[in-house]
Amino acid sequence: MKIVFCLLALLGFLSGCSTPPSPTAPHQPEGVSAYAQKTGWTGSKFAIAAANPLATEAGYKILKAGGSAADAAIAVQMVLALVEPQSSGLGGGAFLLYFNGQQVEAFDGRETAPAAADENLFIGKDLKPLSFPQAVVGGRSVGTPGTLRVLEMVHQQHGKLPWAALFESAIALAENGFKVSPRLHQLLSADPYLKNDPTARAYFYQANGAAHAPGYLLKNPPLAALFRSIASHGSSAFYKGDVAKAIVDKVQSHAFNPGTLSLADLENYQAIKRKPLCQDYAANQRDFRICGFPPPSSGAITVGQILGILSHTKAPALSRENGLPAANWLHLYTEASRLAFADRAQYIADPDFIEAPGGDWQNLLNPLYLAERARLIDQTAGALRMKSAPPGQPGFEKIKHAAMPEQIEYGTSHISIVDAQGHAVAMTSTIEDGFGSRQMVNTRPEMSGGFLLNNELTDFSLSPKDTEGRPIANRVQPGKRPRSSMAPTFVFDKSTGGLVMVSGSPGGALIIHYSAKVLYGVLNWGLTPQQAIDLPNFGALNENILLETGRFTPATAQALKAQGHAVIETDLTSGLQSITRSGLKPGAPWLGGADPRREGIVLGE
Repeated sequence: MKIVFCLLALLGFLSGCSTPPSPTAPHQPEGVSAYAQKTGWTGSKFAIAAANPLATEAGYKILKAGGSAADAAIAVQMVLALVEPQSSGLGGGAFLLYFNGQQVEAFDGRETAPAAADENLFIGKDLKPLSFPQAVVGGRSVGTPGTLRVLEMVHQQHGKLPWAALFESAIALAENGFKVSPRLHQLLSADPYLKNDPTARAYFYQANGAAHAPGYLLKNPPLAALFRSIASHGSSAFYKGDVAKAIVDKVQSHAFNPGTLSLADLENYQAIKRKPLCQDYAANQRDFRICGFPPPSSGAITVGQILGILSHTKAPALSRENGLPAANWLHLYTEASRLAFADRAQYIADPDFIEAPGGDWQNLLNPLYLAERARLIDQTAGALRMKSAPPGQPGFEKIKHAAMPEQIEYGTSHISIVDAQGHAVAMTSTIEDGFGSRQMVNTRPEMSGGFLLNNELTDFSLSPKDTEGRPIANRVQPGKRPRSSMAPTFVFDKSTGGLVMVSGSPGGALIIHYSAKVLYGVLNWGLTPQQAIDLPNFGALNENILLETGRFTPATAQALKAQGHAVIETDLTSGLQSITRSGLKPGAPWLGGADPRREGIVLGE
């Protein structure tokens, strides 16, 4: 059965102040384009949810042909590289969770800093950090892409169909064209930097500089040729030879902001298999096991801390008001978030460079530690917010690093898949900012098209040290992977071990809040995935609370302001894709949900 259906991320160390600053609406990683109500989906065999209908359809064909969840993820990602170029693609990276029916595996395809990069990469001639646009646009911000290598690794271990077969939909769409969607048109029209790149301008824009109109048939022959080469020769067709030379030339020859990415960086890139991060979670007299991605992603830890801290407050006993999160619940959620983000800013970075507090990332999710953190929250009626939300000391050791300062963080794309064998993929992929570094690579210059490069290095701290000279954990270092907020997630029924939920979202640092919202809605409030996705979005930015425009009552905002919160009402463009078992019961039918704020759909049988 088929039913279709940056954020100025001020999320660093959360130092307190007696009077919140005057709130201003943050910039979003991808702008709002439309809100289209979606009905949800039900099926019994398999399901796939992705950010664009053409991508979902490509994955559906693979599952229908007997392919695995890994196979479908590859087909989906190749189409997304074509039809959703602002969010992810061949020039970016990804975190992929895989459930093989017995255990969860975590595949790290995060971009890496070039070998020639150092901690002063984003320090200007005035010895101050560059502004975000100065850092992003050009070659300086480009990290070594990892998406193809990690997908190839997953296919080698879990693929069922031939590698080449997984590129057929993307090749056909690139050669024959796809219609520019209203969302892509709007984002192209709004971006101030992309058309400055001649290759991108020739592909995305008309001669007069206007973005191609919705419905325009956009073809990409150079990308089709590259897809064919990768289908035949594997990822080496990208990481070596003419394509690699074209990438390096694009990065190093930028007129005013060149980077240091080299042929050796590309050839030597390796995807990594990591140990997933899991925690027990109780809700509605049920015991669950939530599994997510470990560092260098901060998603699983920060989402887990928020949920864990909330479970030690009055939040589980609070009911919604008219179906919406109430002010008293939002107050507790915000305080828990501030505590979690303080730990995030203090501790989380690439584990190959930074030791976990106490030697184990699990210390940040220890129930005793989270209960201790929860005691910092005043839970009396009408209580004022915490004046400060300091990081904790989960390893009972002296803090070695400075907290990462406030910094912009941008967007991504997410795929959730369950195949006919009950195996699953939750993959979040990215080129970071909308349209990445605004650098497009084309190895067939006689034809317009190509692929965009990431600006992932700006996910590192632009400042390597604080004012006291203490190093920041998430500073630039050669070969290092920048911290991320991506939060691909699995949920299991703890008593049986059965998979009951696959979820994730794009959205820069607000990925953490979008993911926490859906998990709480499904596990604590008993909602279907579509109902949980449809809930209004909310999140905490330093001293500020973000509330989705027009979705909360004035009384809710006023109650939060009375407790000392600076409230910002703004568009919050999540892109959640979630699949759950009905009633969270192993073996029950699958329910799917796709975010009405973007173009995604769910398909399956």
